[in-house]
Amino acid sequence: MSTERSTGVARTWRGFRSHKLAVAGLVVVSVVTVVGILAYVDDAYLGNELITTLHYSPFEPKFMPLQGPSLAHPFGTDTLGRDVFSRTLYGAKVSVQVALTAVIVAAVIGSPLGVVAGYAGGYVETVVMRLVDVLLGFPALVLAIGLVAALGFNLTNVIIALGIVYVPQFARIARSTALSVSNEEYVDAARGMGYSTPHIVLREVLPNCVSPLLVQASLLMAFAIIAEASLSFLGLGVQPPTPTWGQMVSTGSGYLTTAPWISMFPGAAIFVTVLGFNLVGDGLRDALDPRESGERRF
Repeated sequence: MSTERSTGVARTWRGFRSHKLAVAGLVVVSVVTVVGILAYVDDAYLGNELITTLHYSPFEPKFMPLQGPSLAHPFGTDTLGRDVFSRTLYGAKVSVQVALTAVIVAAVIGSPLGVVAGYAGGYVETVVMRLVDVLLGFPALVLAIGLVAALGFNLTNVIIALGIVYVPQFARIARSTALSVSNEEYVDAARGMGYSTPHIVLREVLPNCVSPLLVQASLLMAFAIIAEASLSFLGLGVQPPTPTWGQMVSTGSGYLTTAPWISMFPGAAIFVTVLGFNLVGDGLRDALDPRESGERRF
């Protein structure tokens, strides 16, 4: 079994790396993730000594406000005299943390619900999917705003809100995949051998629903970054002085004609990161789908 799994992983990687743009997207995502992890470690355990030693503190307003990009300040300074480059780097911390944890929360809740609904059918499926339909009845960002307003404006509540918002996407995909997998011969064989329903769901059905869920997760990470930036732009996300890309775009929105760099560089960071996750998702979809692997190339 382990040999077959490793062979499948190798085959998927060969299919993925044949898509040049997908590999470029993976490089972008990897760089942003590493920067976000370093920023988190520096902020949580090193007292921001790492970024202060290498460049400037993202928190201290110690320079002339509204300086344009230069060798000393590649991205310029903001309205308070803080280095925009350092703040853009530290903004990756929040975006990566929200993207990873919110999608994990949604996957952990939504995937089992969808699999159980698809396999069990009947009353269980009706109840689960109607609850999913209720959540889908609200626009994602509006629902996130309502949940954050109810829970409070901090990083943990943003993650919880976005995790809840994205549960329906995982549940629907897991259900549709489980409906197909439940009719496979190996599932019938497991039933015939007398295995319990939990065993069949966890050991036979759920593992074979992983591929489409992985693709959905990579795409939803992009949406989570946009949603977090939107909440921060509206002042409903992580509160100052913690730098976030959406908050920086909001701060610079009043200076677009005189100091466009305040919004331009964090906006570009959002664009490039979201594009990277989308390219990775497209590459995973084609690599994991044998019907696509020979037909589509970037």
